[in-house]
Amino acid sequence: MSNAITTPAVTPWHATIRTAVLASVAVLIVLLAFLWPSYTSKVKDLPIVVAGPTAATAQLTQALSATGAFEITAGTDRAAAVTAIEKREAYGAIVTGRTGIEVLTASAASPVAAQALTGVSQKLAAQAAEQAKASGQAAPAVTTTDIVPFGEKDPRGSNLAVAGLPLAMGGMLGGVLVSLLVTGHKRRLGAVAAYAVVGGLALAAVLGPWLHVLTGSYLGAAAIIGSALFATAALIVGLHGLIGQPGIAIGAVITLFLGNPLSGMSLPKEFLPWHWGEIGQFFVPGASGTLLRLESYFPNASMTHGWLVLAAWSLVGVAMLWFGPRRDDEGMRHEHPSAAQVTA
Repeated sequence: MSNAITTPAVTPWHATIRTAVLASVAVLIVLLAFLWPSYTSKVKDLPIVVAGPTAATAQLTQALSATGAFEITAGTDRAAAVTAIEKREAYGAIVTGRTGIEVLTASAASPVAAQALTGVSQKLAAQAAEQAKASGQAAPAVTTTDIVPFGEKDPRGSNLAVAGLPLAMGGMLGGVLVSLLVTGHKRRLGAVAAYAVVGGLALAAVLGPWLHVLTGSYLGAAAIIGSALFATAALIVGLHGLIGQPGIAIGAVITLFLGNPLSGMSLPKEFLPWHWGEIGQFFVPGASGTLLRLESYFPNASMTHGWLVLAAWSLVGVAMLWFGPRRDDEGMRHEHPSAAQVTA
């Protein structure tokens, strides 16, 4: 009997270099995926309302439209402008009246948009002061009011924006673990559903009652988070059942490198180039992030689109899991052993 020790084959240099190059390309793609949206974004097409008498708002509307930064809708009065903001039809408003000008912002909709409107308020105040100095009359008052602010524990909304990435990674992690550790399509579906329920309740407790990042209903937030976890995990598990191990990588790319950067959690979707902001709302991170924002701060806004997006991704994932050709590859071997295994 030979006691010789087999030495593992050494990786050839060309394969080593190829691996290093592929790893470098991968990290470059990751960097671009996360930096590109913010780097190429600019203040443009921001929906706002300009309300007040036509004679008083015509010149203001023309001046704001010329900048290309705003998409303006005419409003009748302050109440109409507030309603548009609360329904997420506008990020803010400029209301003119006899006593002066009031700029309405909604920092909970987007701190960046609120900052842009605050800049407009400051310019209007400076112009009013110059005109008053030239005419010798008192300058009209220019005030700024935050209609929908963030909660006291997260006044700048930074925690809500940061929460988007862990939620996306959470759904992806659950899908990967279920794909690798659970066999049989029924058991995988059960594991994904259980993960969504437990994870939704746990993450909502952290973001809500514990850290107060979310200020709305705890159960409402848990339902949104759980649905997002289910949609992402089901997609990855379904792709794994459809095409095997490459499906995990494809699911990660869809979720982390496409959906998350385009989600609009940090920037208004209107600021992204081309139509990428709108496209991002058809991915799970964009839909779930918008739903969480609406549930916490804009209860009067419609949530139909977000729920439909989560439902669609969930159905696609479940369909691939249920009918995929690899749905029970491992499970069948464990649950129905071959004749040789039985007689062994």
